[in-house]
Amino acid sequence: MQMIFFSSAGWQGWEVQRKPLIRQGMPVLIDDDLRFEDERGARPVVVVNQWLRELPVSGAPAPKSWEVYARALKGWLEFLAECGVAVFAERDRLRAALSGYAEHRLAGPIEARLAESTWNLHVGVVAQFYAWAVEEGHATAVPFTYGAGRRYADGRLVEVRRNLAKVRAPKPHTRIKYLEREFVELFVLALEGLLPDGSPDPAFRGLHPGRNAATARFVLSSGLRRQEFTYFLVHEVPPLPAASTVVPIRLPVPAGITKGRKPRTTWASYDALAAVHRYCALERPLSVDGSGWRPDPQLGAPLVVTKADRFGGVVNGRRVPWSKLTPRERLRLVNVDGGSLLLAVQRDGAPFVAWPTVFRRVSDRIRARFEPRFPHVKPHRLRHSFAMATLEMLVTGYYQQAARLVADTGDDAAMALYLTQADPLMVLRDLLGHSSVTTTELYMSKLDATRVFREAYEAAGRAADLTEDLFAEVDAEFDDEAELAEASA
Repeated sequence: MQMIFFSSAGWQGWEVQRKPLIRQGMPVLIDDDLRFEDERGARPVVVVNQWLRELPVSGAPAPKSWEVYARALKGWLEFLAECGVAVFAERDRLRAALSGYAEHRLAGPIEARLAESTWNLHVGVVAQFYAWAVEEGHATAVPFTYGAGRRYADGRLVEVRRNLAKVRAPKPHTRIKYLEREFVELFVLALEGLLPDGSPDPAFRGLHPGRNAATARFVLSSGLRRQEFTYFLVHEVPPLPAASTVVPIRLPVPAGITKGRKPRTTWASYDALAAVHRYCALERPLSVDGSGWRPDPQLGAPLVVTKADRFGGVVNGRRVPWSKLTPRERLRLVNVDGGSLLLAVQRDGAPFVAWPTVFRRVSDRIRARFEPRFPHVKPHRLRHSFAMATLEMLVTGYYQQAARLVADTGDDAAMALYLTQADPLMVLRDLLGHSSVTTTELYMSKLDATRVFREAYEAAGRAADLTEDLFAEVDAEFDDEAELAEASA
């Protein structure tokens, strides 16, 4: 079978009344004898070409997609011809051919093998063709079997069908180290014991939903490492501004719990900080007030604290700054009124440190009940999510606009100047606590920073009413990356 690309050049000499309504560059499949029909009438390839011609109005407007679709069908048609199976044969014949084709493409000769992702793409193309052919009356059967499933989209569960001929390749989300915005909200709602629509989950049986959800929001808003937020003290939480603000609130991270014992300052959003304050005011006192908890003797003697404030407290009779205390020492802190001084505590007032377990359980629950694509969430994934979300807001100018608003009102002028003058990667370097912006660049390259910049370019283009030619120029800047990804597949 041959594949050519249509050109209307010289159509006046084709003995037709008008120019054919076929898009330039449209792939056309033709049998090796260069005939579209024989004594039995039009050949199946005529139907295939009809489907290809409708691709521009069937969800595939790009010429590159037309070629991909045509090549996928070409491989399937050639295999059917070798097996002596008609393109529109009965279902059992098509199923048998599909079985052989899967073996040929996944475990056959090296030159014929396809990567798992490419095989799934080809299966999807062939499935679309047969679905169309049945609807148009060209075929009576399809070679595929489908299974029912559910997925989370736009804040609700939707029923989906899965083509069982597709292989279970590593899902994209297993390679992505951060949570998309939609998954972030789903994760926090599940921690809080709520359904995806925000209503109470009657099946929820977890403990401390306020603590868990507030901590997750706090980390997603600040980028704290696991050690940092696990051993953060309740007295180190910044005060909540009197009024809601769009500019983030400074959050000092003490040297005693940072990586390399280097103090830094990150930030937290007003909403995230408000959630922490609600937990401290409503849920946390139920655990610590009057608690008789004492640290494990193996850690050492209790460090009883009085006269505590944001910067330190009197520990066993001596004034000590919080910034000097290590995680092990923080586990021994006991409030004179009862309970641990860690921000997150258990029901009996003891320190809570088992965040990987909490995140794993809620991830499992989300996959089982709401969204099977949801990834396994470990604490560091929340830091990655913060990095991506913050870069996106820095690149799109969100924080700069907020800073100008704050500057106009005279609130936190230093933060406003910082946000309006600093380069996005420099800001992110400071927030993440990296020693060099090169570290930040390499770190972001392992995530999906290209997408952030690309979307920012396109949004700026739409706002400035750029022409399609300029958008094409932007697309060209990303072609090499797409081609490299396709080649590696």
